Amino acid sequence: MAVVRLDHVALRGITTVVPGGRLDNLAVPQEQLAQRERLVRNVGVRWRPYCDEGMIFSDLAQHAAEKLIAGLGWDKASIDALILVTQSPEFLIPATAIILQDRLGLPETTAAFDINLGCSGYTYGIFNAAALVGEHRFRRVLVLVGDQAASNDGLDNGRDILFGDACTATALEFDPQAKPLYFEGFSDGSGYEAIIIPHGGKRYPPGEDSRRPRLCADGVQRRPDDVWLDGPAILSFSTLRAPQAIRRMLDHLGSEVADVDYFVMHQANRMINNTIRQKVGGSPAQWPSSLEQYGNTSSASIPVTISSQLSAAAQERSLRWLWCGFGIGLSWGTLSLQTEPFYAPAPFVLEHRYDFQPTRIS
Repeated sequence: MAVVRLDHVALRGITTVVPGGRLDNLAVPQEQLAQRERLVRNVGVRWRPYCDEGMIFSDLAQHAAEKLIAGLGWDKASIDALILVTQSPEFLIPATAIILQDRLGLPETTAAFDINLGCSGYTYGIFNAAALVGEHRFRRVLVLVGDQAASNDGLDNGRDILFGDACTATALEFDPQAKPLYFEGFSDGSGYEAIIIPHGGKRYPPGEDSRRPRLCADGVQRRPDDVWLDGPAILSFSTLRAPQAIRRMLDHLGSEVADVDYFVMHQANRMINNTIRQKVGGSPAQWPSSLEQYGNTSSASIPVTISSQLSAAAQERSLRWLWCGFGIGLSWGTLSLQTEPFYAPAPFVLEHRYDFQPTRIS
């Protein structure tokens, strides 16, 4: 795919919402602490937000959107489209974006749809939204991105320490004065088994066998309805493809590493992200991380990092960014843009679920 240029699209705001549940990866029996400390140092994740007490991902998504709309002072009637990028839908059908259109009080003229992507999802979500914006197209679009990843990774086995739950909302608006946005996306479906939930789809429907733990290649017991990870394959893919994609984008733009204020990567793990930084170059300050406090938040990890680490900078000055998402699929994408100061508060915490009960389901 060639680099795509999109004109007249301005980023107006980013909000992040995490649940009040919080896991400490060092909360283990004393005899396991030394081993766990080594693992935490390598992976880089100490704390992980997670949904408990019936909270689900769409609760986070609704709260993130409400905070963003209120923070920008947007009239809900002026929002033309709502895009939700997630692998944690409220139901298999219908699309969660359409449910949220109603719960958010957006007009029936709002186009709403889901995109099923994980780690690369933020770059693809922003690209799709930006492609809809224009003088004779949509004027204002909301992009909700994230997953209920910690709540799906087998909390009961006590050994998966990577994932955190989060949702982010991003606002894009037509602006004739906005700097161009550039995107390039890639896919390699031959690696689809590297990150997969084997059971639950049409190929292997859920059943009694789906709940029987199996010993995976990384030594962790997982059920077929849990996320399965091929660590060596993910490491090899990420540390090869992400630096290549970043360099391709810089070369296309005629830019150097020093020209970019911040490289914001999908927060895979410390080893992967440090390797990418070393291959591309630049100072550590150009490569912010949110891993320690939030874990790998799947498709939300890029905006989670912006909200938690770069809130002040984003709201105070013009910045040049390069974002790269990579992982499940396998898929990866890079996005380069320049922003003027935009609304970017620190992450919000949602303590209580929204009380919605389907009326026709017993």
